[in-house]
Amino acid sequence: MKITMAHGSGGKSSAQLMGEIFGKHFSNGVLDKMEDAAVLEVGGRIACSTDSFVVTPLVFKGGDIGKLCVCGTVNDLLMMGAVPKYLTCGFILEEGLDIELLDRIVESMAKQAKEAGVIIVAGDTKVVEGNGGLYINTTGIGEIPEGRDVSSGNCRPGDVIICSGNLGDHHACILSHRMEIDNNITSDCAALGDIVDALFKGGISVRTMRDVTRGGLGTVINEIAESSAVKIELQEESIPVNPEVKGFADILGLDPLYMGNEGKMIAVVPSGEADKALEIMKNTEHGADAAVIGCVEEGQGAYIKTHLGATRRFDVLYGEGLPRIC
Repeated sequence: MKITMAHGSGGKSSAQLMGEIFGKHFSNGVLDKMEDAAVLEVGGRIACSTDSFVVTPLVFKGGDIGKLCVCGTVNDLLMMGAVPKYLTCGFILEEGLDIELLDRIVESMAKQAKEAGVIIVAGDTKVVEGNGGLYINTTGIGEIPEGRDVSSGNCRPGDVIICSGNLGDHHACILSHRMEIDNNITSDCAALGDIVDALFKGGISVRTMRDVTRGGLGTVINEIAESSAVKIELQEESIPVNPEVKGFADILGLDPLYMGNEGKMIAVVPSGEADKALEIMKNTEHGADAAVIGCVEEGQGAYIKTHLGATRRFDVLYGEGLPRIC
């Protein structure tokens, strides 16, 4: 068996690779939780996360690989209830990369880091043979304030699931660039600190948060349902999707349920706090299109009630989630 592109999709093949290779050899009490970031006890609780970014094109509508790598790592820390503090970055530069383009991307990283309130404190650069490509690895560290307990295993029957906005924008944007399709679709690439800060300042008892990236909403919901040993039912008509993205997806046979994003999240909250949490999210810059999309029930698995009224089970993404979105 050989590595295929599907192993980097964030779906079933990725999960098998993580479990059968990395999980087999690296297994420990922290890593086995498979959260967006590891929660560590180091003179208080911190969150630590690392990610590598290989997206093409390097620059796209709404962002570039520099902005993307900061937002992606910052969001992973935020999803654990952490306040992001520090980043490290490692660059692999392919021979032939335009230095002016590199300067533009590094400037974009610095700008996004400042906006997100994090400091880039260490880095490394390697140059390899190639065709002008660029890959970036970032590691982030954040502090978890006292009293915050956010985990994929915290969901309870009766909880409500809120999505922060329209799904599929980043996926559709990257694919449009790759296919040289001219449209107005822009990536949602963003750090989501405004939403997370507002929820906690508003006193919301957040059970779970996840940013909806590779594998899409369908994969994230399945992972949460498994971690919490619950049934989650989504309402198809409530899932927010930009009309232009929906039209684009319909033409290409894509399902927004599995399309990747880089500036969207879900929050699982108690039913009695759902209305307040939704209002809080809608009053933030990156949560204006937030919507209640489903609920947690007794049982097991992930289900969706379609616009026709039928209920069907759905699984994690299987195969390669074209294109590579991060």
